[in-house]
Amino acid sequence: MPLSPTTSAEPTTAKARIYAMLDTDGDGVASRHDYFVRIDRAQQATGRTDDDPLVIAARTTGERAWAAMDANGDGVMTYEEYIAWVDAEKFDNICQYALGALFDLADADQDGALDREQFTMLRQALGNRAGNAGAAFDALDSDGDGRVSRTEYLASIRAYVTGDDSPMGNALY
Repeated sequence: MPLSPTTSAEPTTAKARIYAMLDTDGDGVASRHDYFVRIDRAQQATGRTDDDPLVIAARTTGERAWAAMDANGDGVMTYEEYIAWVDAEKFDNICQYALGALFDLADADQDGALDREQFTMLRQALGNRAGNAGAAFDALDSDGDGRVSRTEYLASIRAYVTGDDSPMGNALY
């Protein structure tokens, strides 16, 4: 029997929660469509066109990330495949670029930081619950300036994925 990210309505580990978010249609596997619908949502939410360089960058880095995650090329990534694949090295060499490109889509003025509204929009586009975006933002906005930098955002996700202390992860769950 294949592993499942959770047997309850709420996944219990960081990796299970991330996998559940990647499975946008909730059918138990993360497909290529599931992965790229997140980029489509971010593009729609920002009003960017297909030929926008930031959309192109997001799709290009997304293609690289998906190719790495779907190593056997069958168009789906099972939970077992995800658990075996994801680690700090993969985050550093693959995921941070794909997530950074999505951050850049949401960064309307391209100043390297998101305000609360941009942050919430990005989280929702990526499949996170809207109800906890405020807590996640507050946890990352440690200096209280009303902005979350790209570096803070990516570092917190990396920590969450790798099992280290993550301000955003701690705020969410």
